[in-house]
Amino acid sequence: MVGMVSWLSERRYIADVLRSVEPGTQVVVAGWVEAVRRHGGVVFVIVRDRSGRMQIVAKKNVSKSAWETARELGRESVIAVRGKLVESKAALGGREVVAEELVVLNEAEPLPIEPGGKTASLAVRLRYRWIDLREPRHAAPIIASAVAAEAASRWFSEHGFIEIFTPKIVASATEGGAEVFPIIYFDKEAFLAQSPQLYKQMGVISGLERVYEIGPAFRAEKSHTTRHLTEFTSVDFEMGFIRSFEDVMRVVEGVVTAMIEAVQRDPRSRPLLEEYYPEALELKPPSEYPRLHIHEAYRLLREAGVEIEEGEDLGTEGERKLGEIMEKEYGASLVFVTHYPWLVRPFYTMREREEPWTCPEQVKLLSDKWTYSFDLLFKGLEVATGGQREHCPRILEAQLREKGLNPAAFDWYLEMFRHGAPPHGGAGIGLERVVMQLLGLGNIREVRFVPRDPEHLKP
Repeated sequence: MVGMVSWLSERRYIADVLRSVEPGTQVVVAGWVEAVRRHGGVVFVIVRDRSGRMQIVAKKNVSKSAWETARELGRESVIAVRGKLVESKAALGGREVVAEELVVLNEAEPLPIEPGGKTASLAVRLRYRWIDLREPRHAAPIIASAVAAEAASRWFSEHGFIEIFTPKIVASATEGGAEVFPIIYFDKEAFLAQSPQLYKQMGVISGLERVYEIGPAFRAEKSHTTRHLTEFTSVDFEMGFIRSFEDVMRVVEGVVTAMIEAVQRDPRSRPLLEEYYPEALELKPPSEYPRLHIHEAYRLLREAGVEIEEGEDLGTEGERKLGEIMEKEYGASLVFVTHYPWLVRPFYTMREREEPWTCPEQVKLLSDKWTYSFDLLFKGLEVATGGQREHCPRILEAQLREKGLNPAAFDWYLEMFRHGAPPHGGAGIGLERVVMQLLGLGNIREVRFVPRDPEHLKP
């Protein structure tokens, strides 16, 4: 068999063959059989690889062995073909390959679902994800996520950030609360990390100053909504020596815009958007996203009939409605909501106070109710959360107690602030949420290669 398909090393992607190879050239393509049509001495085979589809023609008078093999092909079997590229007005892309050799690399058994799961529920599609993703429409969010993550990493690198790799097994809950997965770490209790927050801050304090990480985060939320996962990819960063949390928002703008524009332009994702998600190409992120103080957000929501009180979180309905208002009245798909209430923010968030870049003996709060924090809403869904962090250790300890947390569980964290911590801030951006909103998908599970939620632990 090795000798029979030694030419497999000459394989080219279908899109490359259709785009750049001259007719009359001998080519090698390989992929999955999408359809077979038999017409006497001619068999037409549609083969699909990651880049696209093309037609293979097996003619009895050209290669009897290739014709005989083609006649017996089943859907989704894996084949390799060597033959001559010819022009054909009736073929996909205006070209087809006349098979001289056709080899079955793996014969598929009867399929449990149609490729792409056109008649299956999302739950069934996820059960057979390896078949589901053979449909280009369903593979597009996965490819878009890869492109977006690469773009984020590139942006950070070009702007002086250092990539770090933080522990995902931690001794205490990063955000506090009960939304953590406990695990047994030898003879100790431990948790899966909710975020790399505490370690990002360590990166700043250690002298790296500007750090980022793109990696998994875990939330033990028994949520069955279309926007939550128990495991997701977080695009996180932290930066020192900031003047205010406005510096952090400018970085979020840069990163999110880079992610969106990369998905729109990259040759791996753009053709898929053109064919399946054309509206995603219409979004043009502004150079500066609108800023909306949360008091103004409350006002707009109340005027729209949403019952919400000062000091409350916006909530799912509030975010959705606010997104509609901003899109309709201001043409803004991306908007920052700032100065969230302390009640709904984690312990490390800085409250409004005088000289937030210092750590004086006596800190004068401008308000004990509001914070230097923000969310970024993308078409009415929170896709990023960030702000300025409190860098005074005594205030941090007091805020831990105020949130009902035990400072002893955060001993190492508090200790590092006693050894010189600059003013700093950062944010976490949800990769899957950005892609979901860009493509206009109805369920975040569509964006995750193999999603995890309260029901799905397999595959």
